[in-house]
Order: sequence, then structure tokens, then C-alpha cells
Amino acid sequence: MAFASITAGDAALRIEYEWVGATDADAPVLVFLHEGLGSVAMWRDFPARLCTAAGLRGLVYSRPGYGRSTPRRTDEKWRPDFMHRQAREVLPALLQALDVKQPWLFGHSDGGSIALLYAAAFPAALRGAIVLAPHILVEEVSVRSIAQARDAYLQTDLKQRLARYHDDVDSAFWGWNGIWLDPAFRAWAIEEEIAAIRCPVLAIQGVDDEYGTMEQIRGIARGVPQAKLIELAQCGHSPHKDQPEAVIAAVRLFVSS
Repeated sequence: MAFASITAGDAALRIEYEWVGATDADAPVLVFLHEGLGSVAMWRDFPARLCTAAGLRGLVYSRPGYGRSTPRRTDEKWRPDFMHRQAREVLPALLQALDVKQPWLFGHSDGGSIALLYAAAFPAALRGAIVLAPHILVEEVSVRSIAQARDAYLQTDLKQRLARYHDDVDSAFWGWNGIWLDPAFRAWAIEEEIAAIRCPVLAIQGVDDEYGTMEQIRGIARGVPQAKLIELAQCGHSPHKDQPEAVIAAVRLFVSS
């Protein structure tokens, strides 16, 4: 495990990261963007498996507030533009600090939305983006499931299980949960912004996703005509866990085409 020091906005941050997969410094880089409660460790061995299969060098990192990266204050209220700030400030600063140019992005859930926002803001900076169960708008099913996660955090051992992966588990959980359940966030949508994307996009979602309907990726296809969609049966919100071999096969084909 390694750490990068970056400045994003007016904040000095320590970002946890690791390299996986191909060791050739000239291999294309695939940057992994985790979900709303994820971290480097919570990806487990999937990034290494995918990158080894596809001949890619993987960069896996924890966003501020997650894993071993700089925690956010527990009393700090996230703003509705939190994913925009990750895409436009934190991710560019990290890529610059690690001298990563023209990567692929692989984002899950909130990480998928951040990948789309980065692709829209920096249309010439990417080889392409792979997004799993991304959000392009807030749906009632998302809000219901996130409210259920709040109940589980308060009433079950979810907090203890997540604490294995985050230095400040309350910061990680309540920042994410609080903004998603904030009435001010209900109007959040990026459907218009993603029309600026010019790179190839592969969008994958499980038919049984408990955090969003197929409108999430079908909306991407309307705004980004070059996007390719895969809808996986018997698959929930985490295709890389529920159908890992299908995801690996799809990504290998996508990055080699």
C-alpha cells in the first residue's frame, strides 16, 4: 500500500492507493473508482484479476473519507455536488501526482457516476470508461435502499464490518448516507452533462439492482450514442461480485476493440 499527497480545491489530502495487474510501465492504466462505501481493500482481488486478464495496469485508490485516505470530519455535511468535485478536483490531482495519462476508468455505483463526470469534463483525457451500476439521476428505489442501509448501520453489525476497511467508519458512512438522503439531493442529475462525453463507454447493470432501475444505463445510451450497454440477469448492484467472469470478459473485449 502507498499514499499520495495531493491538493484538491483548497484541501491537502493523503490518498491511499495501490498498483495491481501488469507490471509493464507502458501498459495501459485502468483506474478503479469505488462505490459509496468502498475502499481499496473492499475491491478485494477483483481489480488484479481483471487487469491480469486484460493486460492492464490497475490503479486502485480510496477517495477522501474512505479506507486509509484522509478522513472527513464526522460533522462535515457533504454537498450535492460531491461527485462533481471528485471528478473535477480529486481525480485529476491524483492522476497528475502519479503521472497517469490517458487511462481507462472503471467505476462502480457512485464511482461510475464520477467516471462519467470526469469523461464529460475532460473529453480528450481518456481512452474510455467502464461503469457498473452508475447513477445519472436519483430514483426512489435508490433512496429506499439507502434508507435501509442507514437502519442496518444503526441496528446490525454493519458498522463493525465496515470498520475493518475505513479508518473513520462514521465519516465514511454518514457522509455518503447523509447526502443521498438529503432532500436537496433529490434533484441531482447528470443526464445533460454526459452528452459531452466523446470516449467509448461500456455501461453494465444487473437486472436485479436494488439501488437503481435500468433507466440509469439506458439514459446513458440516449445521451452518449457510442455507449455499449450490458444488462446482466441474476445480478444485483455489484456486477463485479455477482457476475465477475461476465464483467471480465466484457471488459477484455471492450478495451481490445
